[in-house]
Amino acid sequence: MKRKNPYLLKARGLTTPRELVKAVLDAFLSSAEETVLGTFLEGLAIFVAEKTCGAHGKSSATGLDLELDKDGTRYFVAVKSGPRWGNSSQIKRMKDDFRTATRVYRQSRNALPVRCVNGCCYEKQQRRYEDKGEYLKLCGQRFWEFISGDAELYIKIVEPIGYKAKERNAEFLAQYEVVLDNFTDFFRERFCDENNLIQWDKLTMISSKAP
Repeated sequence: MKRKNPYLLKARGLTTPRELVKAVLDAFLSSAEETVLGTFLEGLAIFVAEKTCGAHGKSSATGLDLELDKDGTRYFVAVKSGPRWGNSSQIKRMKDDFRTATRVYRQSRNALPVRCVNGCCYEKQQRRYEDKGEYLKLCGQRFWEFISGDAELYIKIVEPIGYKAKERNAEFLAQYEVVLDNFTDFFRERFCDENNLIQWDKLTMISSKAP
């Protein structure tokens, strides 16, 4: 609760301890779930590229994920789960990694032409690619087709991911209810009065009061 915005929680009209705890717990789980799935998708993309086009997973170049040769061109690829993955400093670091990888590779006598790619595992992309000057950005279907040669792969991977998730769903829901009950009791003891009403002043103080 020290890291939560009490004003936002109040503005959402949460009136019971269970409602508030559920909102905080769901936000935490959603963030964690997105992180886990993003890491999984990035790993899956690397695996697919290794199997379908002989890519080298975890490029020898610092900060990059794949190296592959395709149509007479050497590609250096940074794989991200989604298109809005980083701030300006992180994007600058990726560009620096691309430059370094390109410079080192071109020292080889038999070096091929080089292209750098920021591959994103999801997002609709109207054009064949988005040219960022120093690198190409490929998203969603375009990216999966680039690393596999299969224009339908982005659809084919959805079903097995959902199937594996369903196997664990019942177990997760049972544990979720236990955790929600325990956290609600914990919250009620510390932030509610004898009438089970949330004491918003206490919540605001724990997150915002000066030491």
